[in-house]
Amino acid sequence: MEELFNYIKKFGLLNAQDELLITEGIQEISVKKGEIFVEAGKVSQKIAFVKKGVFRSLYYNKEGDDFTRYFIYEGRFIGDFQGFTDQLPAHEYIEAITDAVLLVIDLSHFKILEQKIKIWPVLFARIHGFVAENKLKVASIMLNQDAKSRYIHFLNHYPGLANRVPQSMLASYLGVTPSSLSRIRRNINE
Repeated sequence: MEELFNYIKKFGLLNAQDELLITEGIQEISVKKGEIFVEAGKVSQKIAFVKKGVFRSLYYNKEGDDFTRYFIYEGRFIGDFQGFTDQLPAHEYIEAITDAVLLVIDLSHFKILEQKIKIWPVLFARIHGFVAENKLKVASIMLNQDAKSRYIHFLNHYPGLANRVPQSMLASYLGVTPSSLSRIRRNINE
């Protein structure tokens, strides 16, 4: 729970009573590799903080091919924030790519937090804004750099993550084929 509160405190201060109220409604769950946390087309009833594990956000094209948009790992929130708060269907999937442990906040508890913790709506808006801004920065980098530069940025931005995600998913994220990613890795290591 300490990791969660350290993360939240980056966006605003909570008192001991606020932390207790948050803790009372959090459920720690285990998620198996391959399980879906958010399903496209469905309304999310929960968000979570990743205590352990790695997830990916993905979508499918008309041919059924999947494309990785970004990765979420320890010390970050996961969920379809906009769909969760507005109760609208998600546009993407969020899938566990390793076994994971989540600290889950369901919609009913979230609404209690909004009512009882004065700063909660501001905190959540700041967290949501931070997440959205990071997604935009990464998307911009992906559009403006060549494949090798994108891979180097990934290594710097997500230290140690390249060894935790399947090469096919990393290649999808980078917008290259797995064989191209192998060549890029070889060239960097030479």
